[in-house]
Amino acid sequence: MSIIRPFKGLRPRKDIVEEFSCPPYDVLEENEVKEIVSKHPNSFLRVTRAEVDFENEIDPHSEIVYKKAKENLDQFKKDGILIEEKEPALYLYRETWQGHSQTGIFATFSVEEYQSGLIKKHELTRQDKEDDRTKHIMILEAQTGPVFLTFKSENKIKELINEGVEKAEKIYDFIDEKEVHHELWVLTQKDLIKKLEGAFEKVEALYIADGHHRAAAASRTREILKSKNPLHTGNEEYNYFMAVVFPHDELKILDYNRVVKDLNGLSDDEFMNKISEHFEIIDAPESPYKPKSKHEFGMYINKKWYILKAKNEIIDENDPVKQLDVYILQNYLLAPILGIENPRKDPRIHFLGGIRGVKALEEWIDEKEWKVAFSMFPTSIEELMAVADDNKTMPPKSTWFEPKLRSGLLIHEI
Repeated sequence: MSIIRPFKGLRPRKDIVEEFSCPPYDVLEENEVKEIVSKHPNSFLRVTRAEVDFENEIDPHSEIVYKKAKENLDQFKKDGILIEEKEPALYLYRETWQGHSQTGIFATFSVEEYQSGLIKKHELTRQDKEDDRTKHIMILEAQTGPVFLTFKSENKIKELINEGVEKAEKIYDFIDEKEVHHELWVLTQKDLIKKLEGAFEKVEALYIADGHHRAAAASRTREILKSKNPLHTGNEEYNYFMAVVFPHDELKILDYNRVVKDLNGLSDDEFMNKISEHFEIIDAPESPYKPKSKHEFGMYINKKWYILKAKNEIIDENDPVKQLDVYILQNYLLAPILGIENPRKDPRIHFLGGIRGVKALEEWIDEKEWKVAFSMFPTSIEELMAVADDNKTMPPKSTWFEPKLRSGLLIHEI
């Protein structure tokens, strides 16, 4: 059973949505945030990245920054930039990018289901990032960024979503700076909402595609507010978190590539010899090279591309984690040969999402003088769900979903 629940969204006026909405808080560098806000002073980044409002460098996790975010949110409401829905609604959200579309439902979901494992995870979270999002929610009394969920696609739910698109009022329709087309409909028809709620009751599990820290922070917030509320009923808004849920077969995962600064003290010949123990090395037929199938990797070194094919003896098809390409590269090359034991923290490795293109790997090697780059075959959504179903976690930087969810289209006040 999966609970999907309407809510009164706090949202920007239609005429300002393009300027107000923004990329997710954690995909932008500081200079990018400043540039956007300088062009769009009413950007929602002044809530999600409020450090931009301080002239001097400031710790973005300091209390004064969270309070500034709250102040900015309240000012947007006071100025009429943000308006609240008159009645609880579901919102249908479509993103179209490079000919690919995905249509899902903006709603609130049960924190209790997340805590019990009915909403499944595939990543570990970091304490500092959990702390940051929990403080942000607590001080703003609002969830400002949606969690990205998916479910094993069912035709009935897709049919209901399509019916909703035909019947609901379209409130937003614009193309962002990355050429992503965003469309949002507000669905208030009670009969259709009831049908969607009933259809999701038959969905056995939801899966977090992206936003593990936002989900964890919503869970921590619930426990804090529950402990402070002697009249807690379980129906309060803090018992639910805002998310968008998409059918799994509409999602697009791009490759998540790696560059490494040096060869860990090895000569080029020593490095190639060590690789050949577990990988077949072939000259690539094209440059730059994108792997064509699972268990195949592109490698760029000394201005030349190679294909690395994992040998059968290192592939464990019975384990959903050990058969992942990101696991194979990490455990049979990056760690034992290049000494990258902890890819989350090691400064000698850098990750480039597939949206930047494989050509970006060459630039890191040729211009920044890093030593070797690896292009990956994208992890599939089915692999992600298999790992989550087995209650295991994926290696860091396994998936890069595109397009990203837009922030500032809806806010859930708790």
